[in-house]
Amino acid sequence: MAKRDYYEVLGVSKDAGEEEIKKAFRKKALEYHPDKNKSADAEEKFKEINEAYQILHDSEKRSRYDQFGHAGLGAQAGFTKDFEGFDVFGGFGDIFESFFGDFASQTRNGPRRGQDIQEHARISFNDAYLGVEHEITALRNEKCHLCKGSGSAVGTKPERCTECRGRGQVRRVQRSVFGQFAQVVHCPTCSGRGELIKSPCGNCRSSGIERKRAKIAVKIPAGIESGMQIKLTGEGEAGLNGGPPGSLYVSVSVEPHKTFRRDKTDLLLRLSLNFVQATIGANIEVPTMSEPVILKIPPGTQQDTTFRLKNKGMPHLRNGRKGDILAQVKIEIPTSLSAEQKEVLGELAKTMGWNEGEGLDDRGLLDKIKDTFA
Repeated sequence: MAKRDYYEVLGVSKDAGEEEIKKAFRKKALEYHPDKNKSADAEEKFKEINEAYQILHDSEKRSRYDQFGHAGLGAQAGFTKDFEGFDVFGGFGDIFESFFGDFASQTRNGPRRGQDIQEHARISFNDAYLGVEHEITALRNEKCHLCKGSGSAVGTKPERCTECRGRGQVRRVQRSVFGQFAQVVHCPTCSGRGELIKSPCGNCRSSGIERKRAKIAVKIPAGIESGMQIKLTGEGEAGLNGGPPGSLYVSVSVEPHKTFRRDKTDLLLRLSLNFVQATIGANIEVPTMSEPVILKIPPGTQQDTTFRLKNKGMPHLRNGRKGDILAQVKIEIPTSLSAEQKEVLGELAKTMGWNEGEGLDDRGLLDKIKDTFA
């Protein structure tokens, strides 16, 4: 089943501000919380509301969603048990505690997915053409090298929690003005881990993680463009309390080329010709991203004529098909001539009738040549 639009879920417009989104979330969450609303679809709607809020109240995730939709969020777009949205209720805190209990704080202590991290990679134009494995250095939380993420001192192991019998959850019944509510929450004794650490690791102090700089190889595909991001699942920060790691997002920027200008998969090239080459034709060596090729210039080629070199452009990111090189002619006219050159061109001018009417002395031979190739 396709996911609904997050703005539609909360009942707000796409240009809604942060306060409007918070207000809409409060209203919807109060209406559909499964401990209050007993309809068959209340739980699913509540999950959908929480998921929508977690994306739209985060400026980075919201921007990614606005640009790419659900596909741009990857693993982040699913519902999680981390009800971070509850802290926006402010003055509603007492009301929520009356029928939610300390549910929000309890869930925060259970297994949690690690944070996503963002890094940047700057590559050459040639690397964007060929594809490259680029190494970056990221500062992130990793599993403690000493206890291997267990949080216990070397030689010891966590013990099973007797309160929840290793399940990490306990059942609680609470009474409120709305009636009696039964809920399953994370065990307060073991913080939802299902086990207790009697002898904490001296390196990570039982957290199971440590801050480290990691060298990560990023495979950058041929055809990538500046501004694109590459997602590396599981290369973000380590999860908490046994949760999975987050993802690494690498934003790519491509250095400009000294010769070509890129237009998607096509490469634009300024092809300089002198007026003799343009007039009588020539075989010109044209650069490409691999080996240069010979381009036949026909006689009488005009200014701004564009020649297309098939399959010599950038590869398409997904299918690998290459675009073209578009070589646009720019005819260069000399700014000064020797006496001998003027004499030769003067004879040419006579054969072309340039000295009739206005005469060469009035406007100059070079102006006549420029007009011819303008």
